[in-house]
Amino acid sequence: MTANSGPGFKAYPGHRIAARPAGVHIQVRFKGEVIADTQDAIQLEETPEGSVVAPVVYYIPRKDVRMERLACTGHQTYCPFKGQASYYSLKDGPENAVWTYEQPYDEMLAIRKHLAFYPDQVEIVSVQ
Repeated sequence: MTANSGPGFKAYPGHRIAARPAGVHIQVRFKGEVIADTQDAIQLEETPEGSVVAPVVYYIPRKDVRMERLACTGHQTYCPFKGQASYYSLKDGPENAVWTYEQPYDEMLAIRKHLAFYPDQVEIVSVQ
């Protein structure tokens, strides 16, 4: 453990989170408009004791997101594995549809300052 380790890893040693390059071309669309387009997404998979907690989440580098389409909100949540998340809304779209970890715990530095989108708020597709 490091000085900035997520307390969840100590409390739940069987919980696994894998963050690695996705290796696929990902687009995020809202009402047909491309909001993000990347080949550099980080794929995050979370499993406790071998069972899937959530579907794969793609974290997208800011350089590949149309940041002018987002508005920072005051909403925040906390994850004992990743840290404090802050949120963005889509301008003229759903509120708090995007989240980011500005200062994640050391185990999750791969997703630092990347953005993830709620799949029930936008369309996330793998482009061939």
